[in-house]
Amino acid sequence: MMTDDEALARAAAGGDRDAFSALLGRYYDRLFAFSMRLTGHRAEAEDLTQDICLALPAKLRGFRGEARFTTWLYRVAVNAAHDRRRRSASHARAADGWGDWEVARRAADSESRAATDWLAEAMATLKPDLRDTAVLILAEELTQAEAASVLGLSEGTVAWRMSEVKKALRARAAEDME
Repeated sequence: MMTDDEALARAAAGGDRDAFSALLGRYYDRLFAFSMRLTGHRAEAEDLTQDICLALPAKLRGFRGEARFTTWLYRVAVNAAHDRRRRSASHARAADGWGDWEVARRAADSESRAATDWLAEAMATLKPDLRDTAVLILAEELTQAEAASVLGLSEGTVAWRMSEVKKALRARAAEDME
């Protein structure tokens, strides 16, 4: 004997898993076809149908039987499609904002890379003793006293080398500006 949809819906709302399974068995394909017509895309229809099926046990508790089950189910599907569209639009708006941020981040990264590349090229043109001193102080962040100890030099010599490094970098920058 075939149980009517409304009786199955009431039983499923009460927690009857067999009733819920029977309803899904009857209406899953129809629900998917309806979702396909609502979305126009198979993947979106599959996602929408899954969303509806996941929400259905909770939604069934609100089924009052005032309309046919199919009418109620279509209303649930339409509402789910509207919710999905709203979420998608919100995500798109949020992504637009992130898109602007990402463009700015990439531009800053590009500028930073260009400055780093320029500095690496400029450092490569320095005499080895000046380059060694500059790397210890600028990259390794040693004090002049610490760099002097590492290099076996006086602090005055390290200070002079750093002065020469600055002169050489300024000259290189001036050349590049021309």
